[in-house]
Amino acid sequence: MNILEVSGLHKTFGEHEVLKGIDFSLEKGQVLSIIGRSGGGKTTLLRCITGLEKAEAGVIRVGGDVFFDASIEKKLSAKEKRERQRKVGMVFQSYNLFPQYTVLDNVTLACRLAAKERPDYGQRKKEILEEIDANARQLIGKVGLTDKLSFYPCQLSGGQQQRVAIARALATGPDLLCFDEPTSALDPQLTKEVLRVIRALAEDKMTMVVVTHEMKFAREISDQVIYMENGQISLIGSAEDVFSSSDPGFRAFLGDSETN
Repeated sequence: MNILEVSGLHKTFGEHEVLKGIDFSLEKGQVLSIIGRSGGGKTTLLRCITGLEKAEAGVIRVGGDVFFDASIEKKLSAKEKRERQRKVGMVFQSYNLFPQYTVLDNVTLACRLAAKERPDYGQRKKEILEEIDANARQLIGKVGLTDKLSFYPCQLSGGQQQRVAIARALATGPDLLCFDEPTSALDPQLTKEVLRVIRALAEDKMTMVVVTHEMKFAREISDQVIYMENGQISLIGSAEDVFSSSDPGFRAFLGDSETN
């Protein structure tokens, strides 16, 4: 079953066409890595998939449902936006945690807000909030931070903050989890911490799209790899097929990546 289907996606900023007709699909439980040079359209594609950017043309389906259709896109209410975006979790390269909230509060916040829209919230408020709390604690434990529940972001390392961000993204139970270069702001040791968590999610068959500059990681973890160049998909296939490609542009990109 395809969890993610992207067809005919075009996106421009001013006169610059950043995405030039993107088509691909991703099956449930698979990991897709998107690689390529800076400015090639990777992050813009990810932001369109998560609903943070609106494309001018194309269709995106998540879990079989239309997530975005440029031909019929209407102005969504705040509630409709929240419901749609809960299907897709996003982990940013700069963490984006709320500095005034503890680790536990950061992870529970979105679920607590969503719970207020449930018709049974008035009758089951205590039970619902206890369920949210228990789920958050389980996820925080999963990323190895049980002892940091009451800590604030400023008291955590970058790797710990990114692991909190992963737990937060998982809390709403998304069909798809997206990462935008999750280790770009981390040193090598902290990078290992975050990649270990993503590997564990892959072993649990979480469907993921990862924009990354970690070539070794992409090769090891990915069921599918997309190499983007100038707003287009230049290569797509299994990690083995893509990384063994003789495409001159890709070989040059790999060479540059290995020397940086």
